[in-house]
Amino acid sequence: MTAVRVGGRVLGLSNLDKPLYPDGWTKGEVIDYYARIAETMLPHVRDRALTRLRFPGGVPAGSTAPHSGGTTPLAAGSFYEKNAPVGTPDWVRRQPVRTSEGVIDYVVAEETATLVWLANLAALELHVPQWTIRSGRVGPDGVLDLPGEEPRDGEALADRIVIDLDPGAGMDVLDSAHAALLVAQVLAGDGLVPVPQTSGSKGVQVYAAVAPCRARDAWAYVKGINVAMARTRPDFFVASMSVEQRRGRIYVDHNQDLPARNTIAPYSLRGRERPSVATPVSWEELAAATRPEDLRFSPADVLERVAEHGDLAADLLTEDRPPLPSG
Repeated sequence: MTAVRVGGRVLGLSNLDKPLYPDGWTKGEVIDYYARIAETMLPHVRDRALTRLRFPGGVPAGSTAPHSGGTTPLAAGSFYEKNAPVGTPDWVRRQPVRTSEGVIDYVVAEETATLVWLANLAALELHVPQWTIRSGRVGPDGVLDLPGEEPRDGEALADRIVIDLDPGAGMDVLDSAHAALLVAQVLAGDGLVPVPQTSGSKGVQVYAAVAPCRARDAWAYVKGINVAMARTRPDFFVASMSVEQRRGRIYVDHNQDLPARNTIAPYSLRGRERPSVATPVSWEELAAATRPEDLRFSPADVLERVAEHGDLAADLLTEDRPPLPSG
């Protein structure tokens, strides 16, 4: 056990030399990455219920990242974790949320020490919803009710939307990048500022900040984009979730905007065979990419990019948020 001080917190870190990726990338390197990216990453996850994908035995060779919604089978030995684990330090913020599964005691990452603590638990992937905790009203029992289908006074609100572009069989990240460019035109035409992010796998997500709105309304808006893209470009987009129908086409997964769903957070590691990161990128990069490698970024790449360009997802943090388009 190694004791370290992180922002005034003292943490005990263990097994720092243990490989967590098949290429030998260690837990110590995972922790170092999250400690160094924390200042940039925290504004994108702070005040959101955090779901973690943990790999206590490391990422198995040949692993592919599960879909951000958790619909693809997980790699052996990995698991999604929503409740705060036994032994969670008192200083780690937690927020109970009442869901259809019962009350979930979520971890909320507010400081670098929380990210380091999670990395020490081999929580490689960090996923968050599009709604924020502070926008909702906590009940007398300290529990926040998950937003539902019907409007409810005091429900938590979404302050961004995500267009999750999921490529079917036979497609790669370049196809997802092309789809993102097409979707961005729709968002810009609706008065939104689109922000692209590689998923760290074959997909691309396009985010946009919106004035706080009902999560169900955000979902309905993105569902409308799903239908519109499939109608105008049926050769390239598909509205169906059928695996067979999605072959060779891009599916706009509007369900990622449902309150109960979550998406890989900006700057999160992915549990793939090689260490990769869900990376905010520029539209110029997406348009110029000619090889999948052009849109694949290692942790070292991301740290260099942030040092050079700053936070390419900064538009998601603006205070001046446009309203969710109607219809």
